[in-house]
Amino acid sequence: MDATQDSTPVAPDVSTALDPAVRAGEASAAAAVAAADGAPAHVPLTDLTAAAFFDVDNTMMVGASIFHFARGLAARKFFTTSDLAGFAWQQVKFRVGGRETDVSGHRDTALSFVAGRPVDEIVELGEEIYDELMADRIWAGTRALAQMHLDAGQRVWLVTATPVELALIIARRLGLTGALGTVAESVGGVYTGRLVGDILHGPAKAHAVRALAVTEGLDLRRCTAYSDSVNDVPMLSAVGTAVAVNPDSDLRDVARAQGWQVRDFHTGRKAARIGVPSVLGAGAVAGALVAGLGRRRR
Repeated sequence: MDATQDSTPVAPDVSTALDPAVRAGEASAAAAVAAADGAPAHVPLTDLTAAAFFDVDNTMMVGASIFHFARGLAARKFFTTSDLAGFAWQQVKFRVGGRETDVSGHRDTALSFVAGRPVDEIVELGEEIYDELMADRIWAGTRALAQMHLDAGQRVWLVTATPVELALIIARRLGLTGALGTVAESVGGVYTGRLVGDILHGPAKAHAVRALAVTEGLDLRRCTAYSDSVNDVPMLSAVGTAVAVNPDSDLRDVARAQGWQVRDFHTGRKAARIGVPSVLGAGAVAGALVAGLGRRRR
C-alpha cells in the first residue's frame, strides 16, 4: 500500500529541480507505479496504450476526500472541531479559487495532520474512514464511466491533490488500477511534514499524467480525462478526450468552447441514460458537517 514509506528522494535531476510542480508530478507517478506493481489486476488488460484519468473531489466522490478524512480524524480526537472548521474554510477557498496562496494553505494544513505520524497508522485510519464517510459518497454515474474503461481492457487511475496513500485506498476499493496523489515525504516509515515537490494540483496533475504515460507506454492521444474543476484544464488538455463531470461554471464554459463532452450527475439521471459508451474514443455543506460533528461531540 505505502509507496513512499522509505522513498525520501535523493538529489533531484535537472527537471525536478526547476519546478516543484514537475517534481510533484514525477514523484506521484513513481509512487503510483510502485504501488500498482504489487497490486493484482482486476480485469485483463487488452488495450495497453489507452487509459482513463479521473479527478476525485466532486468528480468521483461527492465533496472533498481530504475533508471527509479530516472529519474522521477529528472524530478520533486528532484535533478539535474548531480546527476542522478552519480546514473547511481552507477547502472552500481552495475549491473556489485554487490560487497559489490557497494551495499553500491547503498544503500546510494537510501536512499538519500527518507530521510525525507513522505511515502505517495513517493508512489504517484511511481504510476505516473510507468505510465510514466516503464509500456512500461515490457518484454512481462516474463509477460507471470508470467501469466502462476497465471493461474495455484499459487502466484507470485517480488523479487528486489528496495524499497518495488515501488516493490509493479509494482506487483499490473501487477496483481501479491505481492513483496519482500528493506525495508526503517519510523517513523510516514516519511522515516528516514535508512534501516531495508540491501539492498535486493544476499543472502538477498534467505533469503526473505525462510522467505516468512515459513509464507505462500510454498514448495520451488515446487516453481520456475526467474532472469537475477548471483548475484541471491542464490535465484535461493533455489527453485526446476530455470530459467535464459535474463541472463548475468556468469549466463548463471551457468545455463548450473546446467541444468537450459534459456529464452532469447532479440531475439524478441514471448512468445508463447518459450515453456512457460515447466517451470511450462547498461552503454550506462544510458548515453543516462541522455543526453536526460538534453536536455529536457534545
